[in-house]
Amino acid sequence: MKFLKLIDLSSKELIDLIDRSKDLTEVYPKVREIIEDVKSNGDSALNHYSKKFDNIDITDFRVKDEEFKEAINNSDPDVRRALKKAINNIRNFHEHQFKGNWKWEKAGISLGQISRPIQRIGCYIPGGRASYPSTVLMTVIPAQVAGVEEIVCITPPNNDGEVNQYVLLACTMLGIREVYKVGGAQAISALAFGTESISKVDKIVGPGNLYVTAAKWLVSDKVAIDFPAGPSEVLIIADETATPDYIVLDLLSQGEHDPQAICILITTSEIIAKEVSMKLKGSYLEKKAIIIIAEGIQEALDFANQYAPEHLELLIKKPEDKLEKIKNAGSIFLGEYTPVALGDYASGTNHVLPTSGMAKVFSGLGVRDFIKIISYQKLDKKNLIEIADIVTTIAEVEGLKSHAESIRKRIEN
Repeated sequence: MKFLKLIDLSSKELIDLIDRSKDLTEVYPKVREIIEDVKSNGDSALNHYSKKFDNIDITDFRVKDEEFKEAINNSDPDVRRALKKAINNIRNFHEHQFKGNWKWEKAGISLGQISRPIQRIGCYIPGGRASYPSTVLMTVIPAQVAGVEEIVCITPPNNDGEVNQYVLLACTMLGIREVYKVGGAQAISALAFGTESISKVDKIVGPGNLYVTAAKWLVSDKVAIDFPAGPSEVLIIADETATPDYIVLDLLSQGEHDPQAICILITTSEIIAKEVSMKLKGSYLEKKAIIIIAEGIQEALDFANQYAPEHLELLIKKPEDKLEKIKNAGSIFLGEYTPVALGDYASGTNHVLPTSGMAKVFSGLGVRDFIKIISYQKLDKKNLIEIADIVTTIAEVEGLKSHAESIRKRIEN
């Protein structure tokens, strides 16, 4: 386990700690090769990588109707009830996110904007180490709220060539019937370029491992993506009032997502640091977790803003008082009764969040990711005359004479 004191770090050491981009660049060559293969060879390449990575021979990638029915019939009623409640919470939150249309009118001038949904989107649902029906909810619901008509889910199958029944249950509960059994970088390429059995999409969203994240970046010049979303990250800021057991559980809960998950505690208390370290001994985070000692809460908050974590927990006195100090984070969890797991499943906020420091420039997945904003304007002749001099002057400075003439001719007529 790595122990650090913020005050002792050099500028280079701080930069190295904050920079998470190197892991992505290391997998780019291999991912680029997979993308080009799928782009050129379609379903044949998907079959090849299913054999190579998942040890299954699969040629029919689309989930059949009977598989959906089987998932419903075999599902636990308690799980169905939990998913239904989570769906309601997530939908309620996202319905408050965006009010897209507005119009402003004054003295013959009309300005405004209208929102239109993206036509077809692909949701990547991770698999492999675990199954994520929750990610179906997090990617599909905001798209539905936005009004997207065609929603596709793509997810790695298990060793028997089947999609997890609760992923299919979540899809069924949301009315999604176009689901494909493909994972990894090859799935991203299939969505981006299309194959014989999978039609291309206009945008790809959803979290994944390094290979999925790298693939999304590499196809982003051909298809829209949300942002890098994986591997998982948590940064916990704790003072002397925090409960070490809760800190340990929250670090472990993020660490179990992926071997490359990043789990950091930054605390003002050496006692807390030592207790957490002791409790992590023998766990899978013993050699991976990072514990940082800060001189004060403000120093910890400054580091958090530089780090821009996917998940930020504030286990401190009156955490809401520090909310305005946070500039960069995917999602913030205030107080010891608000663990990240709440946002992962059921509080209503979205768990598809920017990683690798991209919380500095990206928001978590939401309704706005599935819409386009179109502006419009209308002027009468009187208003055209009043604004004409501004337009013609700037147009001529830029050397665009036809722009200026398009105004003058209307005034002359």
